[in-house]
Amino acid sequence: MLGRPLLLGAATLAVAAVAFVLTLVARRVALRVGFVDRPGGHKSHAAPMPYGGGCAIVAAAWGTLAMLMLAAAVVPDTWLAARLGERWLPYVGGVRTRTPQMLWILLGGLILHGVGLLDDRRPLGPWWKLAVIASVAVLAATLGRVRLAELWGPEVSVVLTTLWFVVIVNAFNFLDNMDGLSGGVAVLCLAFFAVFGLLAGQVLVPALAAVFCGAVLGFLVLNFPPARIFMGDAGSLVVGYMLAIVSTLTTYYQSAASTAAVRPYVLAAPLVVLAVPLYDFVSVVVIRLLEGRNPMRGDQRHFSHRLVEQGLSRRQAVLTIYLATATTGLAATLLPGAGLVRTATIGLLVLMVLAIIAILEAPLRRGNGGV
Repeated sequence: MLGRPLLLGAATLAVAAVAFVLTLVARRVALRVGFVDRPGGHKSHAAPMPYGGGCAIVAAAWGTLAMLMLAAAVVPDTWLAARLGERWLPYVGGVRTRTPQMLWILLGGLILHGVGLLDDRRPLGPWWKLAVIASVAVLAATLGRVRLAELWGPEVSVVLTTLWFVVIVNAFNFLDNMDGLSGGVAVLCLAFFAVFGLLAGQVLVPALAAVFCGAVLGFLVLNFPPARIFMGDAGSLVVGYMLAIVSTLTTYYQSAASTAAVRPYVLAAPLVVLAVPLYDFVSVVVIRLLEGRNPMRGDQRHFSHRLVEQGLSRRQAVLTIYLATATTGLAATLLPGAGLVRTATIGLLVLMVLAIIAILEAPLRRGNGGV
């Protein structure tokens, strides 16, 4: 029973160690070639900060998954059985079966990474990025077969999946507004998705979540405030993509393989785990629209900035958001096996947590013209 959790934990730490080393290398290279984020505009840092964290995250996660798929393809089952035991052979077979799907998933992430690198070097504009995110989401939903609500038909499924990807990728892109914030929240969400997947008896979701979690965790060591490196859009777009993939696969349902009904807790899990990033995304978009501004243009109206304006330090604001995310994530671990009433109760508790956050922000909004 403890074998899989221990293996996933060890894999997470191993990937994190690789990502940490790669982040150190990326920082040195970025400083040498001048690939830095310069202060100005709505940015809060006072000195140029090296980019490159996104490159380390992608190299660690994508490299690990590529090696696993290659090993599963070329290493004989007899060799694996002799060294790991026959009980691991079904998992190896699962990797082989999922390899075509994973290749499309990895391709989508590389596309977003490339666009992010271009945007970090010279801003492309929010609508160009939005178009690419939507295109990658369609790629993942069609060729990658990563879909929500398949029982409603392929057309509806692709549309809903695309919308979900656009929201989650942008939510973590928006969240990358303070040292350690987007990366730390992503680590927590991925860890809870891994735990949720284990409790629900899944295999693919915990494995992917563990690899992605380790890659972001290794980077976070050097990004926690005060940061020594940024992930940039080359990282935040990919981190959001990771969460979109894992959260969608959590609710994945293949009617041809099962006749079981979709459980309410499966559909609720992504919303519960990602409640805080979604709250930040929705609140920022609403504030910008009410002020008649482009919702895709950056500013300092995020949840984290509003906490700082309430008197918290930047580190305290980040830790507060970590705690809120951990609260909703822990609630999600109670969902596996839950019926409709229990799922609704957990959902209500999460809404109450978000309502408390909104109430605490209310004095600031009244005193600053709706900020």
